Amino acid sequence: MVSAGVPGLGWGGIVRLGLVQSAIGASVMLSTSLLNRIMTVELALPLALPAGLVAWHYGVQLARPLWGHGSDRGARRTPWIIGGMATLMLGSLLAVDSLGMLAAGAPLGYLMAITAYALIGAGVGAAGTSLLALLATLVAPERRAAAAATSRIMMIAGIVVTAAIASKLVDPFSPFRLAMVSGGIAVGAFLLAWGAVRGVEPRGRAVLAEEAPTQSFGAALAEMLAERDARHFTGFVFLSMLAYSMQDLILEPFAGLVFGFTPGQSTGLSGVQHSGVLVGMLLAGIGGSAFGGGAPAALRRWIVGGCMGSALALVGLGIAARIGPAWPLAANVWLQGFANGVFAVAAIGAMMGLASSAGPAREGLRLGVWGAAQAIAFGLGGLSGALGVDLLRAMGAGAESFAGVFAVEAGLFLLAALLATGMRAGSPKLREAML
Repeated sequence: MVSAGVPGLGWGGIVRLGLVQSAIGASVMLSTSLLNRIMTVELALPLALPAGLVAWHYGVQLARPLWGHGSDRGARRTPWIIGGMATLMLGSLLAVDSLGMLAAGAPLGYLMAITAYALIGAGVGAAGTSLLALLATLVAPERRAAAAATSRIMMIAGIVVTAAIASKLVDPFSPFRLAMVSGGIAVGAFLLAWGAVRGVEPRGRAVLAEEAPTQSFGAALAEMLAERDARHFTGFVFLSMLAYSMQDLILEPFAGLVFGFTPGQSTGLSGVQHSGVLVGMLLAGIGGSAFGGGAPAALRRWIVGGCMGSALALVGLGIAARIGPAWPLAANVWLQGFANGVFAVAAIGAMMGLASSAGPAREGLRLGVWGAAQAIAFGLGGLSGALGVDLLRAMGAGAESFAGVFAVEAGLFLLAALLATGMRAGSPKLREAML
């Protein structure tokens, strides 16, 4: 719900909060992409090191419910967003500083890197959870799908733009150049977020401090998990995001091994997929807001449709593994991205609605729980997909190893759609959330 006495956030405010998502995306790109490459290629460190650090930063985000509950109990969410971005900036700078010691094999370097990625995970979790809670609090129900699409698209834009700029500035590589580029990204992202979020949250929210939950974190969590729809939605988030992320590490190897794609061609396939994601997000954002405003469970239809479409696209990839180069792989991957974009935006919009329908000052905890479920799924998804292919190949399967993993992903999407369908359309909270 939109707080009483506080008008729904306008498009200018939604875009400003989207800029915070852009800043988060830029910082995450630095730690999970650029530094990953530097560690494994330029510094010749084991691939397990950056993979483990990225998994660790997801693990830290299991504390999202705690940070969300903290922002619920405070008078304002803006300090949590700015504080999270400051923590993210410090973690990014420390991660860059640790590279020299890691290259030298110094134990202090490993300690610095572990600490840095803990700060990165904490910053992403605190800022991201509080930002989504602020959106859920301020955005009118009829704009939630469009606001979710705007936020998600601007996060992707932050990743893409920052990656393009960094790729130009970091060459020719040197530790000093990397430090300057990374430092500029980290500090610039913080300043962008700080400037964008200032003044968006109405001062009037301080009045809501009287309505903030006074129970402990454990009691608030138990209250949430006692609700059937909240439990179902938690399961839906975990299953859908697990399926969504299982392909992260196997799609490009699949294109290379089965279709003979060059590295450049397989990288381009990722671009094809993301273009489909963006179109799907735009369609779900516009359609969910323009055509679902008055119908019960409107966003649920988009969620189920996106999950079913994703499952069908994965079945197509399984067929492609058997047919080989004759299959229209690029079109299949684009359709998969499109369906992924549809369900992702609809799910975020429904998440915002279901969180705000629980009552005032309870959005943070609920969004934190769902954010933690997403973090677990992302941490497990890429790893389980890669291990699944390796295991099946070790058992003698060739291209069928990829088909097996794609089949598991399709099954997970179908289970997620079943969970979404099973949420009670007649529930007052779900009716408000899905409008």
